[in-house]
Amino acid sequence: MEEIRLQKYMADCGIASRRKSEELIKQGKVTVNGKVIKELGTKINPNIDIIEYDGTKMIFEKDYVYILLNKPIGYVTTVKDQFNRDSVLDLIKSNRRLVPVGRLDMYTSGALILTNDGEFVYKVTHPKHEIEKTYTVTLKGIITNEAVENLKNGVKIEDYVTKPAKLKILKTDEEKNISRLEITIHEGKNRQVRKMCETVGYKVLALHRSKIAGIGVKDIELGKWRYLKDYEVEKILKG
Repeated sequence: MEEIRLQKYMADCGIASRRKSEELIKQGKVTVNGKVIKELGTKINPNIDIIEYDGTKMIFEKDYVYILLNKPIGYVTTVKDQFNRDSVLDLIKSNRRLVPVGRLDMYTSGALILTNDGEFVYKVTHPKHEIEKTYTVTLKGIITNEAVENLKNGVKIEDYVTKPAKLKILKTDEEKNISRLEITIHEGKNRQVRKMCETVGYKVLALHRSKIAGIGVKDIELGKWRYLKDYEVEKILKG
């Protein structure tokens, strides 16, 4: 390897995405040859320098793995959790240093990819690639046509307006007073689908991500996982 930027090498080692790696560097958690580095422009030579994160030497793995997990409710998608809650990594039990590609909140189930390929994480989570994510949403109440159109066209959440979404009504049950929708978005804002529904006046009772880039978890039992096939990895990278 020639000299490369520190945050790119961290991503290549599967520590985190480039963006998250930059945060770790600024927090003083990375050392090069025993010296804490906080400058983002720092370049290193992996063949010569000793690069450590939290006191552990980084190892560049040439063999990448891509795992599709059907995440159950009750698991966080952070690598390290300050409250010591159950993590999705507890379900994988791999000897590889895996990181989640994006996040699902603790109370959302469904499709989550984990990998040790930092460049893959960077490409997939970057907004310009517009990777589609499909959710099944159960709402309290019977959704109106007006609310459906608003969700399709985009709604204002905090300081941004969501981009147009695909939406299909799967079921309405007046006796139980619930609606079930399928919503497809290509943004990755924090708790976006929940906030979208709340903005048009509906409480989310259940949320499940059924697909990423059209690749679903219907045939994967909750809490179980499988390796992505090569053509699936290519499909995701092509958006």
